[in-house]
Formats: sequence, structure tokens, C-alpha cells
Amino acid sequence: MEKLIRFNALWVYLAASPLLGLTMTLVAYLVALQIYRRFRFHPCANPVLIAVVILIVALSITGTSYKTYFEGAQFVHFMLGPATVALALPLYKQWNNFRRAVLPLLLGLLAGSLTAMIVAVGLAYELGASREVMISMAPKSATTPIAMAIAERFGGQPSLTAVMVICTGIIGAVSAKFILNWLKIENHAVRGFALGVASHGIGTARALQISAEMGAFAGLGMGMNAILTALLAPVLFPIFLR
Repeated sequence: MEKLIRFNALWVYLAASPLLGLTMTLVAYLVALQIYRRFRFHPCANPVLIAVVILIVALSITGTSYKTYFEGAQFVHFMLGPATVALALPLYKQWNNFRRAVLPLLLGLLAGSLTAMIVAVGLAYELGASREVMISMAPKSATTPIAMAIAERFGGQPSLTAVMVICTGIIGAVSAKFILNWLKIENHAVRGFALGVASHGIGTARALQISAEMGAFAGLGMGMNAILTALLAPVLFPIFLR
């Protein structure tokens, strides 16, 4: 009973501190990382997916609001910028390989970006989704800040877009190995670029765990797809959503 009282007192203290979200995020990810290692880095044990589940359960059990949680978690959110900029190093190291594959990369980028948007809008339309939902789903394969900005600009729901982006990244990181193996694609550059285009940052993180080459091409795919999605959206939305 005394231990329970002490725990309650500790929780009340943490709940009043902006460090709550930061602490919960770090603990959840460390636990998820241990599970990932225990399963020998199997894609289905993706640490981002496991950490998200842990956080959802923890916030639900404790009754902690998202606003309270994010007061601390925003410090992790802030680090997304520097982490993205840090991808410049592996990109620089693979520069010669990029130059030799410019045309295939551009064609693959165009195909991947168009497919992601058309399939998302088409599926939402067939399921009877509203125009707002279709716009929110269209940029799901772009990185979160750009996807949310596109959705907001054209009348979508940025919060729904953020959820779809995260789900897309997790699904891509989990399933990419099996799909690419089934297609008998072994080249690390091709596998990495496909991951980056389809699954943005989460897919890129997965690629970096496998090899520097795969991670570099994934980072390139993520960045190029974000730019192309932002350029294609103003052209395609009037056609899709007439």
C-alpha cells in the first residue's frame, strides 16, 4: 500500500511536469528497441510501431491528455529537423552512385509518387470518403510536415494526414522486405530508394539499419518524393476531385 502511495505521488509530480512526455517517449522507445533486438531485428517487430502502441496504452490507462503529453514530447519532435539535415552525410558519400543512376531514379520517383497519390485517392473514393478525407490521404507518402501543409492548403485535415503518414511509414517499413524479396530485388540502392519514396522517414530509418548505401538512397527518395508531391498536388487535385 505504501509503495502504491509513493507511485501515485511520483505520477502526480511527473504529470505536472513537461518532462512527462519526453520521459514516456524515451522509455517506450527503449522498451520497443529491446523487443526489436530480442526478435533479431525482424521487420514485424518495428520499434516505432511497438513504441506507438506502448504510448497509446500508457496514455489511456493514466488518462493523460495528448496536449499534456506533447508539452514534453515536442523536444523529440524538434530533433526531427536536425536528424533530417544529418542525412546529408550519407547522401554526400553516395553522390557518385546517384549521378550514374539519375534517369532510373527520376523515373522511379515519378512512378512511385503518382502511384501513391492515385491509389490513396482512388481507394478513398471507392469507399465513399468525403472530399476532405481524400485530400488528407493523397500526400500520405510524403514526409509529415510537407504532407500536412499540402492537406491544409487544399482543404484537408492535417491531423488525419499526420496519422496516415505515420501508418504508411510503419506499414512500409514492416512489409518492404517481404515485398522486395518477392519481387527478387536485391540491389541495396533500389531497395533503399523504394523505401524512401513509399515510406518517408520511418522507411529511411529502417534502411539505415541495413546499410549505408540503402540508407542514403532512402534519404534521397524521401526528400525527392516530398518535393515532387508538393509540385504534383496543385496539378492533380483539380483533376481527381472535380
